[in-house]
Amino acid sequence: MAEYLDVTNWARREVFEFFLGFDKPYFNICTRLDVTNLLKLLRQGPKVRMSLAYHYFALRVANEIEPFRYRLRQGKVFVHDVIHGGTTVLLPNENFTLAYFDYQENFVKFIAQAERAVGEVESGDGAFRPSPSDDRIHFTTLPWVSFTSFSHARNWGREDSIPKIAFGKFIRENDRTLLPISVEVHHALMDGLHVGRYLTRLEEALLEPEKFVVSDNLQDHGQAAKG
Repeated sequence: MAEYLDVTNWARREVFEFFLGFDKPYFNICTRLDVTNLLKLLRQGPKVRMSLAYHYFALRVANEIEPFRYRLRQGKVFVHDVIHGGTTVLLPNENFTLAYFDYQENFVKFIAQAERAVGEVESGDGAFRPSPSDDRIHFTTLPWVSFTSFSHARNWGREDSIPKIAFGKFIRENDRTLLPISVEVHHALMDGLHVGRYLTRLEEALLEPEKFVVSDNLQDHGQAAKG
């Protein structure tokens, strides 16, 4: 059940209070993820947007690492049971809008509803409608740039504690395909240790994507798409 964290007895209480008053309390880690095995697996079944596939893995692991579900609310720490996703979508007029999708543990169900969400904004009126909900991860994709550093726009005047994750352009190194990723979080809520755990767990999942994306699931997705 979602509830507030007992900050009084939190081992990080002093660190939390220290960074809470910072003008810029965010830190960012950039690295590259090996997505070779995921690409290979997706080629074996019906077409799935690669961007939505790695959004699935990034959101799934974020739900596993508790501090990624922490949010600031009037100086207190709220802990969500589940967090969902939202991502930027480029429109034909080169403007962008936002699509929101709920977390689903099942890969096929996640992809199906994420595809619907993206399709709806791609064919919609193009209006920019940011969600006020904080039970999400904010994602963005820059498929034109293999970045090594990244910084997000932030509003210093309010409690903006939602993690922001960006993906870049694929990089080919020898026979491997690498995906740049930036993870930006609020330092009052987590440390490098937690982001390190997140990235390590994400790397592990992407090395063995068949544990989460089995061929039968891909076939089911293909049949659903045809229907």
